[in-house]
Amino acid sequence: MMHWMGFNRFGWMGGGFMMLFLPLIMGLIFYSIFRSSRRNNSTNSNRALEILDEKFALGEITEEEYLRRKKLLKE
Repeated sequence: MMHWMGFNRFGWMGGGFMMLFLPLIMGLIFYSIFRSSRRNNSTNSNRALEILDEKFALGEITEEEYLRRKKLLKE
């Protein structure tokens, strides 16, 4: 008798437990990738605003250009 009420030679590991455990692990992997990519995007956006502030402070761009670019970066 190899299978009896969901148990096999691996116990719960070969049956219903893996059906729950595998999607959970895959979900955690996708979630961590998603979070790390969002964190990188916000860091890049902050750096772009810093560069824009520096250009405006140095007089390289006008106030209108500064406000237009800042609005684009915040979207």
